Amino acid sequence: MTDLLDLWWVWMAAALALAVIEVMVPGFIFLGFALGALAMVAVVLAAPGFSAAALLATFAGLSLVAWILLRIVFRKQSTGARIVHDDINDT
Repeated sequence: MTDLLDLWWVWMAAALALAVIEVMVPGFIFLGFALGALAMVAVVLAAPGFSAAALLATFAGLSLVAWILLRIVFRKQSTGARIVHDDINDT
């Protein structure tokens, strides 16, 4: 299994599959995992030779960081809803 996880294209395929699942599922659940898998491409290319446990732990950590960053980014976006303080009939 370590040999399979050491290949960069496996992580790229996982990122693509998770991105496709994200399009089909409402919410931003799988986008963090897709970004984590995409970041794993760089990790595998930069430092090959990690064990399977280290690769999966790195993927989990990167996915968690990506998910937290996505929550921060999407929380700042306004829904466009306007809050009305005065009733138009109160004149």
